[in-house]
Amino acid sequence: MLKEFKEFAMRGNVVDLAVGLIIGGAFGKIISSFVSDVLMPPIGLLLGGLDFANFFITLKGDTLPTLEAAKAAGSVTLNYGLFITTIIDFIIVAFAIFLLIRQINRMKAKPAPADPTTKECPHCFTAIPVKATRCPNCTSQL
Repeated sequence: MLKEFKEFAMRGNVVDLAVGLIIGGAFGKIISSFVSDVLMPPIGLLLGGLDFANFFITLKGDTLPTLEAAKAAGSVTLNYGLFITTIIDFIIVAFAIFLLIRQINRMKAKPAPADPTTKECPHCFTAIPVKATRCPNCTSQL
């Protein structure tokens, strides 16, 4: 059983998947930092100095001006501002992955077109094998 597991774990697809997950996790952290630290502050500034992290609804407890203060006071909050930030984060990650996959697909060598196996009879326009010397439909010489 250990030998089978080792063979399974060392297959190319499993190792590729593991590497992809690790790189994807690191890439996700980079994008999350980009969204929260670089993208959202200018958007908040353009919207009149709003901080999306402080968009929340207090469900239970005192209504406080910031999310940190509400959490410190033990209030139950609905954090829709953080949810909006996460959605923007997801859209950027999905778009970046789309662009990456698109470039990889462009760089792949396209397979050469397969040689045709049939040709058209010039007299009756029937598809016939390439090696045929006489059309099986109209019996004309090719």
